[in-house]
Amino acid sequence: MHDIRYIRENPAEFDRGLGRRGVAAQSAEILAADAAHRAAITDLQALEARRNEASKAIGQARARKDDAAAATLMAEVADIKARMPSLESDERTLGAALHDRLAALPNIPAEDVPDGADETANVLVRVWGDKPGFAFAPREHDEIGTPLGLDFEAGAALSGARFTVMHGAMARLHRALAQMMLDTQSAHGFVETAVPYLVRDAAMFGTGQLPKFGEDSFRTENGYWLIPTSEVSLTNLAADRIIDSATLPWRMSALTPCFRSEAGAAGRDTKGMIRQHQFDKVEMVAITAPEASAALHQEMVGNAERVLQMLGLHYRVMLLSAGDMGAAARKTYDLEVWLPGQSQYREIASISNCGDYQARRMQARCRTPGEKATRFVHTLNGSGVAVGRALVAVLENYQQHDGSVIVPEVLRPYMGGTEVLRA
Repeated sequence: MHDIRYIRENPAEFDRGLGRRGVAAQSAEILAADAAHRAAITDLQALEARRNEASKAIGQARARKDDAAAATLMAEVADIKARMPSLESDERTLGAALHDRLAALPNIPAEDVPDGADETANVLVRVWGDKPGFAFAPREHDEIGTPLGLDFEAGAALSGARFTVMHGAMARLHRALAQMMLDTQSAHGFVETAVPYLVRDAAMFGTGQLPKFGEDSFRTENGYWLIPTSEVSLTNLAADRIIDSATLPWRMSALTPCFRSEAGAAGRDTKGMIRQHQFDKVEMVAITAPEASAALHQEMVGNAERVLQMLGLHYRVMLLSAGDMGAAARKTYDLEVWLPGQSQYREIASISNCGDYQARRMQARCRTPGEKATRFVHTLNGSGVAVGRALVAVLENYQQHDGSVIVPEVLRPYMGGTEVLRA
C-alpha cells in the first residue's frame, strides 16, 4: 500500500519507482482520484456544518417566537438530511476506488536495487563453498530418491500432479531437515510460533496476496485461504495494532506446509519436487521500527545462509532486480543452491524487506514511549529455508555411485545416528 501524501508531494519520483517495476506512470490518475475524493469529503463536511448551524438556529428562532424562520430552517435541515446519504455514498465509493487503486500497485524498489526486467539483471553478491566433484555422472533427485522412498506415483494418484508421498528414510530426512532449520532459527532469536494454516481475506490482503494474486493460492468453499507461506499468518500478528517500540523487533519463525496453485507457473518444473502445490518451509518474519529494518534484513540473510553452510551446500547470494522481486518487496536477496544433477543453481530461500508497504495495508504501527505520534512498522520475511528444496539439494549433492546418499553430519542426530541412506 502506498502513502497518498508521498504521491502528492513526489509524483515524479513515485512514477519513476513504478517505472523501474515495468508499471506505467500512475500519479496523474491517482492524484485526480484523490482530488475528487477530497472534494467529496469537503462538500460533505460543509453540509454537515450547515446542518448543525441550521439546527441550532431553529432553537433560536423558536425562542424568539419566529415560527416562519423556524419553519424555513426546518425545511432546510430536512433537505440536507435527505441529500446526505447520497453524498456519503459518493464519498465512500470514491474512497474505496482510490484505496483499491493504491492497493493493486507493487512496492517501490529501494534505491540500491538494480534496474532490470527479470532475473537476467540480478546481481551476484557472494558465493559460498565449492561445487562438488563426482567420478560419475550425477543424477537428478527424482531418480536418486525413488528407491529411497520418494513416491511420485502415489502422490499423483492421491492428489494429481505436483504432489509427492515420502516413505521411510525420505520422510525421516525431510523431518530432520525441517527440525534442524527450526532449531537453527530459534537459536538466532526467532521465536518458534505455531500459526493457523487457514486465514481470512484480510490477512491475505495485508501481506499483498490479494487482490491481485488470488489465483496463485487455494481457497476453501467457505471462504478461507490456505496459506501460501506462513509469512501471511506471522506478519498479520501485527495487524491493527500500535506496538510499543521498546518491544521491537519481533522475530518469529514457523514451520508450516505451504499451499500454492502455481497458476502463473503452468508447465514449469513439473518433474520431481522443485515446484509443488504443497510443501513445507521454515519461515522467518520480523516486525521492526523503520530505522532498524536494513540491518535486520542482512541478519536474516545470514540466518538462511547458516542453514546451507551447516548442510555443506554450495550456494550463491543474488540481489534481485526491480523487475524480478515480489510485488510487496522493496529489496530481496535470493539464496540459490547448486544442484549437480540439474547442473544449475535453484532458489532455495528468498529474504525480503517490505518496508512499510504491508504495514499500511495491515494498519500496523509503533509508538515510542512518551511520544504521541505513531509510525508504520517495517516488515521483513524470508525462507529459513524451503524444506523440500533442501531435501533435493542433499540428495543431489551427497549422492554416491551405488545409489546411496550420505547424510550430512548436522542431520545425523535428528536421524538416530544414521550416516548413509540406502535403497
